[in-house]
Amino acid sequence: MKENNYESGRLNLPFVGHCTFAKSPVCLDWNRIDADVAILGAPNDMGTQWRSGARFGPRSIREASTLFSFGHAGAYDHEDDVLYLSRDQVRMVDVGDADIVHTDMASSNANIELAVRKILACGAMPVTLGGDHSIHAPVIKAFEGKGPIHIIHFDAHLDFVDERHGVRYGHGNPLRRASEMAHIVGMTQLGIRNVSSSNRDDYDAARRAGSEILSVRDVRKLGTEGVLARVPEGAAYYITIDIDGFDPSIAPGTGTPSHGGFLYYEVLEIIQALARRSRGNIVGMDLVEVAPAYDPAGVTPILAAQLLMNSIGFIFHERSKANR
Repeated sequence: MKENNYESGRLNLPFVGHCTFAKSPVCLDWNRIDADVAILGAPNDMGTQWRSGARFGPRSIREASTLFSFGHAGAYDHEDDVLYLSRDQVRMVDVGDADIVHTDMASSNANIELAVRKILACGAMPVTLGGDHSIHAPVIKAFEGKGPIHIIHFDAHLDFVDERHGVRYGHGNPLRRASEMAHIVGMTQLGIRNVSSSNRDDYDAARRAGSEILSVRDVRKLGTEGVLARVPEGAAYYITIDIDGFDPSIAPGTGTPSHGGFLYYEVLEIIQALARRSRGNIVGMDLVEVAPAYDPAGVTPILAAQLLMNSIGFIFHERSKANR
């Protein structure tokens, strides 16, 4: 009798069982992570400038992910005619949350970085659930020595502020901090639009650092293949997704919504195409800024969970093909 599928005799409905991401096994010994993917929560929103609440993002995304975890032995996509997320392609564990020290950003960031380093040391791909976008800085710092890495950044905002009033690690700074790291060789920043916290100097600095900046309208004009043509080859890719890159009509649960954003398939198809072109050479992901209090219907964490699960499926399907 197979475990955790319909033949086991248990329905494994979304509202039963422990609430881990995709109902994955728990692994709290970070020195003994035996998996392909490790889901880490980074419930820190001390970097927000306006509406807080993203500290509850990891919990809400985990809960939403149970909707897609009925116990299937994988996820069949009839359009691709592919079974994704099967156990012979990807083993996933949930390693819990990094320790967030109330009001202490430096210690919290150090704890997030340590957790990601532990995941990488065990050979797993980290998928980090924020938290606000400030958590990206310690996450990507943990990849030191594992470059060259090109960052794929989905967001309404550039997040390239250098320093204001002494703040260097808020949610407006993470891509600037990443650009200063030797293992980061460039960025493709997608969805950037309208008024935000970044000024002309920040955009100039991003371009000097090797960033390609495309708005939602740019992406729609180019199409998926046109966007990929702007992404340099020859590096590993790290994907960071701010949920406010999506239009608030489908992702209202965020502290800084910005109208005119992406729809679901626009982002998903870019990630799938990137996974195909790179043969799954995507080394990590984070998804940030889900603040469930602003979305009573709960559609934002469902969007986040669905996007992550499909992305993990695409990445490891391509890796399995490359290893045949």
